[in-house]
Amino acid sequence: MDPHVPLLLFGSFTVLLFLNFPIAAALGISSVLSVLVFDLAPLQLIPQQLLSATDSWTLLAVPFFILAGNLLAKTAISDRLVRLATIIVGQFPAGLAMVAVIVSIFFAGISGSGPADTAALGAILIPGMVAAGYDRRSAAALMAAGGGIGIIIPPSIALLIYGVVANASVSKLFIAGILPGILVGLSLFVVSYLLFGKDPNIRPEKRGSLREIGSAFKDAFWGLMAPVIILGGIYGGIFTATEAATVAVVYGAIVGFFIHRDLKLADLPEILVDSGITTGVVMLLVCTASVFAWVLNTSGVAAAAAAGLLHLASGKIVGLLLINAILLVAGCFMDAISIFYVFLPILLPVVKALGIDLVHFGVVMTVNMAIGQITPPVGVNLFVACRIARISMKEISQAVLPMVVAQTAALLVICFWPDLSLFLTRFMR
Repeated sequence: MDPHVPLLLFGSFTVLLFLNFPIAAALGISSVLSVLVFDLAPLQLIPQQLLSATDSWTLLAVPFFILAGNLLAKTAISDRLVRLATIIVGQFPAGLAMVAVIVSIFFAGISGSGPADTAALGAILIPGMVAAGYDRRSAAALMAAGGGIGIIIPPSIALLIYGVVANASVSKLFIAGILPGILVGLSLFVVSYLLFGKDPNIRPEKRGSLREIGSAFKDAFWGLMAPVIILGGIYGGIFTATEAATVAVVYGAIVGFFIHRDLKLADLPEILVDSGITTGVVMLLVCTASVFAWVLNTSGVAAAAAAGLLHLASGKIVGLLLINAILLVAGCFMDAISIFYVFLPILLPVVKALGIDLVHFGVVMTVNMAIGQITPPVGVNLFVACRIARISMKEISQAVLPMVVAQTAALLVICFWPDLSLFLTRFMR
């Protein structure tokens, strides 16, 4: 391997990021530049690689899950879930904070996107928490952290992309993400109580009657059923993850048009355009990141880096700690899709050599990506929450530190307790 290849490849990528190039463009330009300068392969192989990157049955699930999430978001399911959770736990200490975490967990089973969850729920809960006496910065930080659960609990686009790159079972990855996602939510419960539980300025919500609880549950029923149908079908072997995505679209359309009747035919063009744009962004990242990964493999950089990392890792514990440190730092600067394509060619040989289950590692890596969504300077959930709460990035970056610590503690439990991730997968058909 020419030692100048990684210098140019990663150096040009870093410079382009600091010049504020989009990550997809930075990945593509640095890859093409390296191929041209070092004559790594015929240039015509690049468009072939771009095409083959999206030629995947599993990736068909991406546009369908995005469309399903947009359909269900338009049915005001988030409002209904918030109302149900508020009536049940709102009267307890830090009640609205608990509501924010509970609803984040449930909505994660609908959307599969951290920024989407933060936007949909933050627009309702951040103003409500501020009105009830919660600190604006901490409320926004909590919603951003809760939004990160969206890429851990299925349907998760991040887990789906990992499955494609690592050649792991997406259905098993989806089921494996359930308990770790709940654990991350529980870590936010602890933070919520410590931050808000004894704050005298916070006004508890009114206790709901049994009739109100029943009414709210009936209203939120179809939203609660969405993850049950999707995950139940996968868990029971009724359909694959890709087929589950199409089922989710049909379910969202039925709920929106015929049950809640929040959707109108006039809403469809906007929903389809939004879904198309989001899908285009994801697929562009997939294409350019796959070219970057191809250059890593072709040039021998991936193999050399894997050998160096394996040399440093004296055992499974040290190896996992090193990998987590690398991923946490990478998450501060890159999105999940890019990290999967850039780092997995390096990490997979190490993971296999250490005897780590690929499904378990997929969950560990995705939890790292969830933490990356709330770590500056490129924490996408923070930007969304900032915009809703009308605060600066500096303010939310300080307020989110307790959530980062709590989720990192949960990450270590998930990392060194593989059965938490793999337990449910053992009962799959």
